[in-house]
Amino acid sequence: MATPTVRLDTADNVVTALRPLEAGIFVETVQTLAMIPRGHKVATRPIARGEAVVKYAQVIGYAAVDIPAGDHVHVQNVEFRNTVHDYQFSTDLRPVAMVPEAERDTFMGYARANGTVGTRNTIAILTSVNCSATAARQIAAAFGPAELAAYPNVDGVVAYVHGTGCGMAGDGEGFDALQRVMWGYARHPNVGGVLMVGLGCEVNQIDWLLEANGIEKGPLFHAMNIQDVAGLRRTIEVGVERVKAMLPLVNEARRTPCPVSEIMVGLQCGGSDAWSGITANPALGYACDLLVAQGGTGVLSETPEIYGAEHLLTRRAVDAKVGTKLVKLIDWWEDYTARNKGSMDNNPSPGNKKGGLTTILEKSLGAAAKGGTSPLTGVFKYGEPIRTKGFVFMDSPGYDPASVTGQIASGCNMIAFTTGRGSAAGYKPAPSIKIATNSEMYRRMTEDMDVDCGRIVSEGLSIEESGREIYDLIVRVASGEQSKSEAQGLGDFEFVPWQIGATM
Repeated sequence: MATPTVRLDTADNVVTALRPLEAGIFVETVQTLAMIPRGHKVATRPIARGEAVVKYAQVIGYAAVDIPAGDHVHVQNVEFRNTVHDYQFSTDLRPVAMVPEAERDTFMGYARANGTVGTRNTIAILTSVNCSATAARQIAAAFGPAELAAYPNVDGVVAYVHGTGCGMAGDGEGFDALQRVMWGYARHPNVGGVLMVGLGCEVNQIDWLLEANGIEKGPLFHAMNIQDVAGLRRTIEVGVERVKAMLPLVNEARRTPCPVSEIMVGLQCGGSDAWSGITANPALGYACDLLVAQGGTGVLSETPEIYGAEHLLTRRAVDAKVGTKLVKLIDWWEDYTARNKGSMDNNPSPGNKKGGLTTILEKSLGAAAKGGTSPLTGVFKYGEPIRTKGFVFMDSPGYDPASVTGQIASGCNMIAFTTGRGSAAGYKPAPSIKIATNSEMYRRMTEDMDVDCGRIVSEGLSIEESGREIYDLIVRVASGEQSKSEAQGLGDFEFVPWQIGATM
């Protein structure tokens, strides 16, 4: 099937070029005035200076100059303005046709004693502070494939190290967020055993975490400080012995049939391009709707990257309370960026712009499509435990590693990551599948990409067919099939807790 020339959207005054267009080509009876790169926008009629530029039937920016019909519409002639919305709540609720429980899908998961279900079975070495990072890394390094060969049900020993934990306030937003992340990883369903390693004098005290969350030490939960153990070398030796003692216990876990309702997927995008809002993101949104209909959970995040599209989500909120929580997050981010002398339009990145995205408003409209059409049932803090089923939102930065770290801490046992420019990352302990927005990048990075949604444009595959493919892959990977990122051993270095507040 030949690739069409442009993508049309009702009520828009721009169209997206689905292939490079030379100057002089007629597009919907309008002659192009300049070379239009693939994925970039063409004005379908004259747009006066100050007039709204519309895509997806929504405002994505304003003309900085008069833009003639047929001209290339991008950063050179479009400007960003802060959005002003008259928010509506629960005005676009679409009931979910829930699959009857007797007919619901299952996957092979690890049923935990606390009622959660894991998709992987790992041992986590968690650090309270950057000062214990080397100890944690060296403990984990002692357990490679040869050492784990006798424990086939253990998916790995992973060190989670970070650059904070001290030089910070001992209370407030930043401290609370870090504690939620540590607690979330320590109690994650994909973690069968835990070793916490600290230095001893840091602000982020391990004992405070254990006391605050009612965590007791035991055969599968150990904690120690370098200063108490008597130095780095001895800490590594003791840590290795404690992991060795946990391995046979963690290996006792077995995969059993579990309801798909226990899958919680973090919905992510990174390295986005103009195809993201046309192919991969709506396809992932359809997969999210399929999961929700099974009783499962999809978690949308990256608050700065729904900016300008949040009004569409508030209309899907189950009630005004949920919708208002989302609006308050937007208000917080506007204040946060202003006091740090930033802008909500710090996105798109240079790569996003090269791929055809002009403003954060355009990017956000595409990003929000990952959430499908199901009602928004809850809004949560960064790393806050998610107890609500359905489609929910978790606050986070747009920076992918920090955002995914929060989603995993909140309970996500799977990550679905769409990308147009390409991505090479993994997010242990949750397996991550990579979804390409265009076939060219998929072919170029086939070792990294799990799904090619570019076929929606190049082959006429429907959003629904592509979404079903993603859903089926989520279930298979949750059951133990390796994703491309797992096969390459990715995921040890993407643990990045969000640092909020001053470093002192």
